[in-house]
Amino acid sequence: MRITSEQIKEIAYDLVVVGGGMTGLCAAIEAARNGAKTALVHERPVLGGNASSEVRMHICGASASMVKPHLSESGIVHELMLANKRLNDSYNFSIWDAVLFDAAKREKNLTVYLNTTMIDAYSKKGVVNNVECYQMTTEKRFFLSARYFADCTGNGTLCSFAGAKFRMGREAKSEFNEPHAPEKATTERMGNTLLFKAVDKGVPVEFVPPVEIIKFTEEQLKYRKHCAAAPKELAQSISEDEFERLFGGYCPDYGYWWIEIPGESDNIIEEYEDIRDLLVKAVYGVWDHIKNGGDHGAENYELSWVGMLPGTRESRRIECDYMLNETDILEGRTFEDKVAYGGWPIDDNRFGLFAFDHIPSETFAFPECYDIPYRSYCVKDFKNLFVGGRCMGVTRLGMASTRVMGTCAIGGQAIGAAAAILTRNSCSDVRDVDIKKLQQTLIKDDCYLRDVFNEDTADFALNSTVTTSSEQEGYSGSNLVNGITRSINGASNQWRSMAGADCPQWIKFDLNKSARVELIQITFDSNFNIEKKITLSSRRQKEQVIGIPKELVRDYEVALFKEGKMVASKEIRGNYQRVNKIAFEPTLCDGVKITVNSTNGEKCVRIFEVRIYEEKE
Repeated sequence: MRITSEQIKEIAYDLVVVGGGMTGLCAAIEAARNGAKTALVHERPVLGGNASSEVRMHICGASASMVKPHLSESGIVHELMLANKRLNDSYNFSIWDAVLFDAAKREKNLTVYLNTTMIDAYSKKGVVNNVECYQMTTEKRFFLSARYFADCTGNGTLCSFAGAKFRMGREAKSEFNEPHAPEKATTERMGNTLLFKAVDKGVPVEFVPPVEIIKFTEEQLKYRKHCAAAPKELAQSISEDEFERLFGGYCPDYGYWWIEIPGESDNIIEEYEDIRDLLVKAVYGVWDHIKNGGDHGAENYELSWVGMLPGTRESRRIECDYMLNETDILEGRTFEDKVAYGGWPIDDNRFGLFAFDHIPSETFAFPECYDIPYRSYCVKDFKNLFVGGRCMGVTRLGMASTRVMGTCAIGGQAIGAAAAILTRNSCSDVRDVDIKKLQQTLIKDDCYLRDVFNEDTADFALNSTVTTSSEQEGYSGSNLVNGITRSINGASNQWRSMAGADCPQWIKFDLNKSARVELIQITFDSNFNIEKKITLSSRRQKEQVIGIPKELVRDYEVALFKEGKMVASKEIRGNYQRVNKIAFEPTLCDGVKITVNSTNGEKCVRIFEVRIYEEKE
């Protein structure tokens, strides 16, 4: 059937984001919230990419599975996790899908195209003009034009279609002087994985493979931890977290990342379907070995879910203005144009499932974090094209760290913020963004950037006098305006009311002059020391706390005062988010008071920052 003219839609946007994984979703939401008319094109029916119910990989990031909890990502990805935490203590991935769907749909400046595949991109002289997309559910074809485009496809598909340069495989050591690079460039790459979930039924459960399988022996899987009964001597010299990362998990209830197949050709993308077919045989083969190949402590376990959409680690990497590399990461390099950061180790899954005599991953850890420069998101030789996620501007070994979804998500948020600023200033080139303005926008929107503090001249709180109802030593009210919104380098950077003191507790800001206040922004403590991600892993689930973080303020009131008289107030109940934005009709006032009536369980009130903004001209 031919597509009729009525089924062809031409629509213009400020920003078109292609790819609705965590990178693209955060980019699209951030751009829309900052005023850019945005489109999000995603070929799947659910958002989240590898974090969605179709793949079910949990979101890892700079905390390195809570080895460095103070580096946990904040911003939109944290907001989404907190929204999920409120609803979903059973780790139901369908609920998680709905949380992501709702977050996108609530943005008035964002149009979401699900089940929509970009089939071509049209560019000329370094400018992408539009992308052609087909939505299979409606049989409509869309030609989406925009000032700026963001490739968040993972595979770098938009960039490839537009003619951008890209890389595959490992660079030679001579190119970037990376310590763990090979002497000569190779086509070696990380592979794709299918996950599964099993449940303990409490009684013995038989397993008969439903498909043709690959048979595995205990000798073949000796370096791939797959049961509680495996040799413990392998773990004697390293931590449990490191052991899990290198060999896989302990319990037979959670699919193993090491069921990983990289394919054989020079282009892993072209092999995707063949790799998937082989992965199906491998997943059921591994489970058959666990169930029928000896005592693996899984007699009562039954498969409850097996993925059919492989999660991809590596394919193209797009050439950008700066290629972040392994040396930058291991040395914790800083950049003047930093817009994101990473902390996950160099986690190079060099050896796939069938390399039985090798540990499947080489891991190189480092202390603290590294900066990611804006230039690594700007596609080389293109004026209006960003790239984010695992296909960003990074070398093969650099990508072994930056590829994790927490890092990708905050990079996506940086792209979205940049696109909105560029739109407001009618810039023709993504390189024309004011980096300081971009950095200040990101930290206002709850992103962490190392050594970047709140210097927003529009924030009346910075020049106000702060008084409190009570405070603990080291947690004074002055911390509310020190420009830092997390505990770092031994400093708390938050106000805490006196331990054990009953609510209500309050903080008051006396402004240095009257202002027509219309927005109060508060950053509460959501406790980065406790994991909040949705996960299949029972071990990772047990590390979490049921319910909303008790440290979060739950019920409070914000009041505006003029010459000692209250002129406006708002009451908030049932808060579950780290960042709250309370909007008022522009009200002339000279004081702001926040009174906390209850927390979600903590015995003292914890707040990192308060910002106060006047009516925009």
